[in-house]
Amino acid sequence: MRHSILAGLITLLFFQCSEKTIHCKIETSMGDIEIELYPEKAPVTVANFLSYVDAGLYTNSSFFRACTPANEAERKIQIEVIQGGDMPEEEEMAPIKIETTEKTGLSHQNGTLSMARDQPNSATCSFFICIGSQPSLDFGGARNPDGYGFAAFGQVTQGMEVVKEIQRQEELDQYFVEPVSILKITRIN
Repeated sequence: MRHSILAGLITLLFFQCSEKTIHCKIETSMGDIEIELYPEKAPVTVANFLSYVDAGLYTNSSFFRACTPANEAERKIQIEVIQGGDMPEEEEMAPIKIETTEKTGLSHQNGTLSMARDQPNSATCSFFICIGSQPSLDFGGARNPDGYGFAAFGQVTQGMEVVKEIQRQEELDQYFVEPVSILKITRIN
C-alpha cells in the first residue's frame, strides 16, 4: 500500500514536471506582452531564449520588423509576424539546432513565439510572434524553401493587442522606421 502511494506521488510529480511551462514578460515601450514557454516540447530553443533573458541581453533591444498583408502582397507565401530581439553581433551566442514543429508537436498559431533564422541550425537571438495562424512556417511549410520551417517554442498569454499595435507601426520594406523598444524581458514565475 505504502509503495503504491509513493509510486503514485512520483508519477504525479513527474506528470506535473513534464507539463511545466515557464512564464516571462516582454516589457516594451508600447506595453507588456506575457508569454509562456514550453521546455518539455522545445528544450533547446527554450534554453537558448532563456540564456539571453537571464543574461539581460534583450534589455534595450527592439521589435524591428513586421510582415503585414500590405508589405507581403507581392509574395507568393504571405505571413503576419513581428520580429524582435536584435542585438550587436558580438553579444549573440552560438547558433542552435532547429527543433522543427514536426518534432515538437507545436504549430505556428496566433500568438506563437518562434525563432527567426536563415539556414537550418542558424537561429541565435532574433525571435518572432505570429499574428493569426501561419501554417506555412511549420515543418513542410512553403515559406522557407528548405522545408524545415521555424522552431516554435512559446505562446503569448496576454498582450496580443500590444503585438498588433506594434505590427501597425510605420515601416519601410518591412523594417520599422522607428523600432519599438524592448525595455527588458524577465521571468515571472
